[in-house]
Amino acid sequence: MSRWTIALIAVISADWLDGADHRQGRPDVCSLRSTLDACQFWPLDWFRELRGLSARGLESNTLDYSRQQLKTGLSLAVIANIIWGVAALFWIETQPVRAIDVVAHRAIWSLPIATVILLWMRRLPATWALIKHRKTLLWSACATLLLSTNWGVFVYAVNAGRATEASLGYFMLPLLTIIVGRFVFQETLSMAHRLAIALAVAAVMLQIVAYGSLPWISLVVSITFSLYGAIRKNIVADTMQGLFIETLCMAPFALGWLWFTGGAGLGAHGLRVDLFLLLSGVYTTAPLLTYIAAARLLPLSIVGLTSYLGPTLQLLVAQTALGESIDLVTAASFGLVWIGVLLVSGQGLLRVRRQARQRD
Repeated sequence: MSRWTIALIAVISADWLDGADHRQGRPDVCSLRSTLDACQFWPLDWFRELRGLSARGLESNTLDYSRQQLKTGLSLAVIANIIWGVAALFWIETQPVRAIDVVAHRAIWSLPIATVILLWMRRLPATWALIKHRKTLLWSACATLLLSTNWGVFVYAVNAGRATEASLGYFMLPLLTIIVGRFVFQETLSMAHRLAIALAVAAVMLQIVAYGSLPWISLVVSITFSLYGAIRKNIVADTMQGLFIETLCMAPFALGWLWFTGGAGLGAHGLRVDLFLLLSGVYTTAPLLTYIAAARLLPLSIVGLTSYLGPTLQLLVAQTALGESIDLVTAASFGLVWIGVLLVSGQGLLRVRRQARQRD
């Protein structure tokens, strides 16, 4: 992939990740992407060679990144999104454990992994210092509620044969993030953004008219994670610190739930199910670590574009491996959302052409 091609990808994806902040005269960072703006750690040995790289601002010119950085970063971003994209194949193996039980296990088994990583980074004391701030703890508690809801609804969708609806929610996520940026951070919307949002609303209305109810799984998945991103923007913590704090907030409730339910399904459905429950923490943290490494090596605008690989794979897995079917109404809803994404991406294409002419 040429450097100019990667630059084109960066600007196209940045268009739906950014909102133009005319008050400051520069692109403002949208709430979702800002959740990763302080990723400065290297949890695995094979990342150590990258430690010498200096952090780069989001406004950095994509062409300033070395070819090796771009190649490695893109590979890591793709790996992370593949793991997320096939997640349904992992969580389906936890059946017949209930979604709320699976969330409890994810919280419990993610916490020790996050703790070990922070110890390895020698950042656990700094993380405890963050927890002592009431504002940080309050925002983290709100983020925890949203994240646990997102986890639970996704697992429920997979086990209930509705993973296609969850996939639609993640396709809607960038559009919901634009809405959050507008109303929470007063970001200015372009005409393409407005049309994209209108198309997303039309997709929801289509399902209401056709089915007589809201597509609640799609909406909960997208709304909870877009609001989660907005809240994380107000927390001075990197992604792993955030995961540690959030799972720490979940831990007392998760442990209480395990005690109350007699193990939350652990030991009740055979060794195979138990193994997947015990590995839920690994599956939660592994793609996150890979994604963070990619974010360190790449402009986050490029990382953002790869995020559509995840829901695309989710849709493919739902329609093939899980044997779900997609009706005309759902297909039309996907089409409306995809048109919205193409609109904002097309606006980015025009922008990169203007920038190219200015360079010439």
